[in-house]
Parts: sequence; structure tokens; C-alpha cells
Amino acid sequence: MTTDAKQSSRDRLLDAAARLAYLEGVGVGVEALCRTAGVSKRSMYQLFESKDELLAASLDKRAPVYAAELLPDADDGRSPRERILHVFERTEEQSVAPDYRGCPYLAVLTELKDPDHPASRVASRVKQDLTAFFRGEAERGGASDPDLLARQLVLVFDGASARAGARVESLAGLVGPTVTTLLDAAGVR
Repeated sequence: MTTDAKQSSRDRLLDAAARLAYLEGVGVGVEALCRTAGVSKRSMYQLFESKDELLAASLDKRAPVYAAELLPDADDGRSPRERILHVFERTEEQSVAPDYRGCPYLAVLTELKDPDHPASRVASRVKQDLTAFFRGEAERGGASDPDLLARQLVLVFDGASARAGARVESLAGLVGPTVTTLLDAAGVR
């Protein structure tokens, strides 16, 4: 097998793992992953030590795309308040897609319940990055307690994405006013 073919198989496996874990959960079987990727189990195990490692690698590969779809550009000229609200506007927009299942990183943490699992470590890092974004913007915006506000915003984000992903709540007209109330209370400009 050539290096290009291995890379192609690897990318197909990473994409299949990300898609199937998001739509069906992390318990998706190796057979389904390999069938979707068009790769044999033997090839999968030549490329990845285990399904756990494949899942972790797929989440890691997807993290920059996830951040780009959710977070505002670094130098977009908006106020910290507008930058925070942008995240929730994007979440609300994404939540109406038929295949929306909520935050894929929260889902992994919830499903696995093992903080030492390779995929949990990746998911925790991504969630910490979101918290750090909120904290940085809260601090720049003059929040009275940037750490507390960041934690509150992640709580709202996770709750909103989980409820919308489970199709028990529409975010329209709900998440924006909730976040605005938190920003007002914290004094964020």
C-alpha cells in the first residue's frame, strides 16, 4: 500500500469516526466505522492502535473546524459582548439543521464518563478552550468576575446545545436573551 493510499484510508476513517460518533454515539462499532470508511478492519488497526485512539484522533482533527464554525474571527473588530453573543447566535443557527445533535465534545464527555479515555481528554481540551475564549472576552469586556461568567456561559452553551440536540427545546428567542441577562449582570460591554 502506498503512503498516499494509507493517508486516504486514514482520512476516511477519521471522517467516518467523527460523523458516526456524532450521529450515533461513541459506541458505534468498528464494523460500521470500517464499512462507512471503505477500509478493512486490518487496515484500521494498522493505522490506529484502537477504536479509542481513532475516536480521539477524529475529534482532534475536527476541533479546528468546530472552533471556526462557532467562534468569531480573532480580529473582527466587534466588542467582547458581541463576540460572546456570536457564539450563541451560531449555536442557534446550527441547531435547526436536521442532523444537529448538540456539541459533539460534550456528547463524548457525557457518553464516555471516563476522564482518562483518549477521546475524553481531547473533548475536555476543546471545552476548556471554549471556556478560555469566554473568559478572555469577559475580561476584555470588563466583567466583574470573568471566571464565573465564563463558567456560566459554558453552562448555558452546554445546556442549550444538549437540549436542542435532543430536540426538546428550540433555542430561538431563548438563548440570546439568557446570555444577554448574564452579560448585563456581569457588566460586560
